[in-house]
Amino acid sequence: MELKYHKELDGIRAIAALMVIVFHFFGEFKATGLFAVLNKIAVFGQTGVSLFFVLSGFLITRILLSTKESPGYFVNFYARRALRIFPLYYLFLAIYYILLPLTLNTPIVSLSLQKYHWLYLQNFAMTFRWPNEGPIHFWSLAVEEHFYLFWPLLVYFLSSRKLMVSSVFIIILAFCVRLLLVKLNYEVFYFTFCRIDELAVGTLLAILETKKKLNEKNAKKFLYLAVAILIPTLGLWTVFTGAANPVIQVSKFILLSFTYFAVIGFVVSIKETHPVKRILETKSLLFSGKISYGLYVYHPMCIGLISVFLKTKSIALNFILAIVSTYLVATVSFYLFELKFLKLKKYFESKKKIVQPEIEYPVQQA
Repeated sequence: MELKYHKELDGIRAIAALMVIVFHFFGEFKATGLFAVLNKIAVFGQTGVSLFFVLSGFLITRILLSTKESPGYFVNFYARRALRIFPLYYLFLAIYYILLPLTLNTPIVSLSLQKYHWLYLQNFAMTFRWPNEGPIHFWSLAVEEHFYLFWPLLVYFLSSRKLMVSSVFIIILAFCVRLLLVKLNYEVFYFTFCRIDELAVGTLLAILETKKKLNEKNAKKFLYLAVAILIPTLGLWTVFTGAANPVIQVSKFILLSFTYFAVIGFVVSIKETHPVKRILETKSLLFSGKISYGLYVYHPMCIGLISVFLKTKSIALNFILAIVSTYLVATVSFYLFELKFLKLKKYFESKKKIVQPEIEYPVQQA
């Protein structure tokens, strides 16, 4: 199956990245006076994580479905993912644990507290309160990595119908795990088995695509679904995030994931000349989508350094400094470091032609 290149999805990826950056910025720099409402609006930026999970589930599954009959299915997939993910991931850990402490003259974190981040187990540590210290926002990268480990196996061995059943099962399982952890007084935000349903929702979109359901005829259905779910979800999230409410803690992620399921379904289904697609395909958004992995990885560091060394009395100026510094670092990182590894992906290409956007690793946390 040849994959269509959905350029507009890079625009969605960019928006998700900016949502998370805005969320973290207003977590560090609180707006006051007339602008205090921005603190409340920015909370919704946290849901950029859910958007990335759904988008990733969709993109990864469509790749796997299109290449499952090709030689080197597993080797090619895992090698290409490793070349995209690991170099920047481990570079930033070195920056966080070694370069920044030496530069700022602060203590180096002990290896016993670092270990979970090196092993992609930081979200387990955060959930079950194991002693750990590291870049907090990397929890979502662990969730994604765990998904990448087992999902290619299911795609390879299951038919589309059974894969859809498995996705529904995962959605139900995640809901039940959240119920259990809330009852046991554990955090459900970071745990793989509490967030895996959002990726599974994305896989449903990929399966619908194989059945030719993502078309202009169904675009309005996706739009109506998005609006129907978004209105109550947006109200819940922006007015009350549900930290102390078990019902909201258990249900909010699935509401968000189906909202973004509908949004992505709508964007993919509309015609090429639709104004929404034209906006998503503007050069600035496409470029932001291309460097979104770096935007996610570096933005908390940039925001933190500005807060310590360059903080001004102007919330607008602080925001500009945060955005400019994050884009500058992410751009340099992409062209001088990440691209060297991305060029090696040509050695692990499927013999079947795949026409698709370059997958950037999600931009998350919150």
